[in-house]
Amino acid sequence: NLGLFFILMGPGIITSNVDNDAGGITTYSLAGSEFGLRLLWIMLPITGALILIQEMSARMGVVSGKGLAALIREQFGAAVTFYLMICIVLTNLANTVAEFAGVVASLELFSVPRYYSAPLAAFLVWFLVLKGSYKTVEKVFLGACVFYVAYIVSGFLAKPDWGAVSREILTPRPDFSTAALTMVIGLVGTTIAPWMQFYLQAAVVDKGLTAKDYRIIRWDVIVGSVTVSLIAFFIILVCAITIHAHGIHIESAKEAAIAL
Repeated sequence: NLGLFFILMGPGIITSNVDNDAGGITTYSLAGSEFGLRLLWIMLPITGALILIQEMSARMGVVSGKGLAALIREQFGAAVTFYLMICIVLTNLANTVAEFAGVVASLELFSVPRYYSAPLAAFLVWFLVLKGSYKTVEKVFLGACVFYVAYIVSGFLAKPDWGAVSREILTPRPDFSTAALTMVIGLVGTTIAPWMQFYLQAAVVDKGLTAKDYRIIRWDVIVGSVTVSLIAFFIILVCAITIHAHGIHIESAKEAAIAL
């Protein structure tokens, strides 16, 4: 029932929405500002793929009671797991650098020097990870997800031509240029990231969810996947009807914010 859903929800919604990070917002902003509405349609198949992949991770978690890394080790051995973990660590390191760059860039919009914002962000992350419980971290993440509603509000305030938006979605115009294909790869990569599967399955296990909770966690995953794609949709939409429509060229999410 609905009450049980709100009690058990968290892993799917958090995993998907946290992926709308600095790198993701930058990618969506560039997609809208450089290609206008032409790439909106790609979010539909991406959403379907995200639901499929996330649902598999959640299902493995509730059935096995183990994280993804543990299952990989059981199936493929320690050597494969070791090298895979090295790749994940390197990937996450690059992602972490991008997150701090996003914190610095966003707070510089409010004239906060990077020499203060970066150390403060690092301390808050350290404190939350080492001192906070899983329930505390989950509540913080769920609270942060609420802020993404601002993108949806911005989309309606921009007053787009919904007829044109519908045409681009229902009758897409595939662009096979190098720039467009590169951007599509970027959209897929930033929406469906490897770390998400490890975090989601670990969160399912840490929350103590079992096979009897599968139906609830499945809806949690679907709601989260649709939500993250909806927010990405509005980021692309807003940048398309404002920045792209006026021929402005940007290279970062910070420049998009200034242009808007």
